[in-house]
Amino acid sequence: MLPLDFILFLQIIIFLFITPGTPRVVIISYSINYGVKNCIWTAFGDVTANFIQATLVIFVLGTFFSDNPEFLRLFKWIGVFYLVYLAYDVYKSSPKEINSKILSSKSFFSFFRDGFLVAGTSPKAWLFFPLIFPQFIDFNSNYIIQFFILITTYVVLDFISLIGYALLAQKLINWIKAKPKTINTISASVLVVIAFIIIISQQY
Repeated sequence: MLPLDFILFLQIIIFLFITPGTPRVVIISYSINYGVKNCIWTAFGDVTANFIQATLVIFVLGTFFSDNPEFLRLFKWIGVFYLVYLAYDVYKSSPKEINSKILSSKSFFSFFRDGFLVAGTSPKAWLFFPLIFPQFIDFNSNYIIQFFILITTYVVLDFISLIGYALLAQKLINWIKAKPKTINTISASVLVVIAFIIIISQQY
């Protein structure tokens, strides 16, 4: 069975992935300095951290949510406010300068570690998985299958988007620098619309 509002989940994560954030900045910088092949290991580190985060949230808190549905309602509104905050943060942010200096060589493990630590310590990730991710799982049904559908979708699309940023690094950087407010305004507007959709569609 598909998770709750799977299409909405796809929309949320796709727009999160195309919005420039710390993992994407790292990937772009590494693509410029080390090449796309090395970025694959950084992307693997990123999605590995996300998988661990999602696993901890769902399998530690899954039964708790099932027994206490009122907390899902609370998390729903916290998630909505978080999306609105994220929209504001995206709108107000400005593209960061990417260091073009060629750095010394790094091991594959170093690339993996950097991706893992960036994602694993990202406040946005630790807010997304507890606040947004559980909204799309019916804990009264087989939530293990739903979890694997959601996390597999998340990991695959996240990995693809990271490599996409690496492949298009130079062009993407030039475009962001040329029209910084355009991408920020579009992304922020979409996040606000998604927050509104969650308010009217997610009922507990």
